[in-house]
Amino acid sequence: MKLLQGKISLVTGGSRGIARATALAPAAEGADVAVNCAHSLEAAEEVCSLIRQSGARAVAYKADIAMEDEAHTMVEKIQKDLGPVSILVNNAGITRDKSFVKMTKNMWDEVLGVNLNGPFNVTHAALPAMLNLGWGRIINVASIVGQTGNFGQANYGAAKTGMYGLMNVAKIEGEKYNILVNLISPGAATRMTNNLGGAQGQDADERQIVMGPEHVAPAVTYLASPQCQESGVCIDAAGGHYGRVAIVRNAGVNYDPHEHRDADWFEDQWSKITDLTGATAPWSFRETREQHYAAKKA
Repeated sequence: MKLLQGKISLVTGGSRGIARATALAPAAEGADVAVNCAHSLEAAEEVCSLIRQSGARAVAYKADIAMEDEAHTMVEKIQKDLGPVSILVNNAGITRDKSFVKMTKNMWDEVLGVNLNGPFNVTHAALPAMLNLGWGRIINVASIVGQTGNFGQANYGAAKTGMYGLMNVAKIEGEKYNILVNLISPGAATRMTNNLGGAQGQDADERQIVMGPEHVAPAVTYLASPQCQESGVCIDAAGGHYGRVAIVRNAGVNYDPHEHRDADWFEDQWSKITDLTGATAPWSFRETREQHYAAKKA
């Protein structure tokens, strides 16, 4: 049996780039795929045609996921056409780049509408079926911009960092139902990234090989599979590299809260307060990931 046999996967923004690759790869592992697009239904249909050639079922759905009613209607149609969604890849994203001082409120709202409200809307619509199944995999497609920043992308960076927070809460709420939630932070040659400054100085053919979206697909396919048993992990996938990006907590400095400390004391302790030696990744504010998974195995 193939890795994802019998699963129904929904990929948002699924007609090009990373979404196209992450729609085709699960289909090759036996999943039936719903391909969402906001504009080009024809391009989404082309992806579906390729999926059907692999023997899987595929249907394209045009919906603006920034709109709650459209997201819910789409998920309802998918359940009627294919069955309950058990794998969700929140990939859809847009950019409206401008330096922060020149960025308009409309540019801010538009990006957060698709990139953060969209994943909320679609996840909110798909989650009840996963709860009924007692199984689900949610993969949010984030960005290094949300972790390190990039000039002119305050709206995009805020939305992608928001996806990290959404994952951290959803992983806790979904765990007892075997619903795992993870992030992928991809670097790939797509229409969205080819206009960035660094990309314009690279050979286009070489960039497409090294930074092709298909390099992201294996990580997404694994995170969508029963073999994946970890939740709340952000995977960095870019150009021949896979790694992990994490928010960590260090040992810091302890002091007696009954005694006053001033800013001079804080300055003196700065190097210890900020030292990341031995830092650990938290599962929640109560325990580290290591403590959490050790307790599960006990």
